[in-house]
Amino acid sequence: MPEIDHESPTPVYQQIAALILAEIKSGAIPVNRKIPSESALTQRFGVARETARNAVKHLREEGWVFTVPQRGTFVADRTATTSPEGE
Repeated sequence: MPEIDHESPTPVYQQIAALILAEIKSGAIPVNRKIPSESALTQRFGVARETARNAVKHLREEGWVFTVPQRGTFVADRTATTSPEGE
């Protein structure tokens, strides 16, 4: 499991978001499947709940995930919004 670098200039929440994004891009977490809950992220990375919440919020703002109240946060289908270069 990749480690979080607390000494890095990159905020911890962005490091977590990048790790989740790597799982999404690799297909480890497919489209329309749940990503780990905030509780699971706090345990997995040993961070505060607010840090996990910010990581998910960052992914949501970037369009990688969407949240359904009372259901969870799921991987968004970006095929319609992705350029041919994969950006």
